[in-house]
Amino acid sequence: GPNGAGKSTLFQVASGLFAPDSGTLNLFGHSYLQDAHQILSQLGVVFQARSLDLEMTVRANLKFHGGLFGLFGERLKKRINAVVDLMEIDELLDKPVGTLSGGNQRRVEIARAMLSEPKLLLLDEPSVGLDTVSRLRLVAHMHKIGGEHGTAILWATHIVDEVQNADRIAILNRGRIFAEGSPAALMTQCGAANLTDAYVSLSGANPGVEPE
Repeated sequence: GPNGAGKSTLFQVASGLFAPDSGTLNLFGHSYLQDAHQILSQLGVVFQARSLDLEMTVRANLKFHGGLFGLFGERLKKRINAVVDLMEIDELLDKPVGTLSGGNQRRVEIARAMLSEPKLLLLDEPSVGLDTVSRLRLVAHMHKIGGEHGTAILWATHIVDEVQNADRIAILNRGRIFAEGSPAALMTQCGAANLTDAYVSLSGANPGVEPE
């Protein structure tokens, strides 16, 4: 969805940071009102704003957050090794996070979110501030996580080409889902030749007008 569509708000509610004004949210067959721990234990989250300790090394960040996930000793070591291999950040382990590029910091944040082997990974506009090469590399990593590890990924973005190979897309605007389906189904629904045209048509967005 476009800026201001409600994507970040949706993620804040889905991650348990905010309670919904009305209605209920259920994930993995559980309600936040009754089983928040059961939901959070199966959820990995990467918010748009960076949240790593910039003065600590990548290794120290992963160890610290692994402890918050209840990982210690040999189990923590194995999980760190696994996510380091997954995100290809071995050469970054002993570098302070603050010295890394934006793209590498984002890879570390995703590695951190994958420490607990979540069933669902929430990514709130993860490519913001990244150059084209870093953005494409990030998308490739996400396909690897989804394809090889079976992790479901909910990716919020307003950049259409990032989700052109997604299984399903939900177009959000003004807090409402305007359309949902596979990329091919959405293009067919409005007779669009490409996904960008389908997005503009189905979202109700006017390319020449900034959202309020």
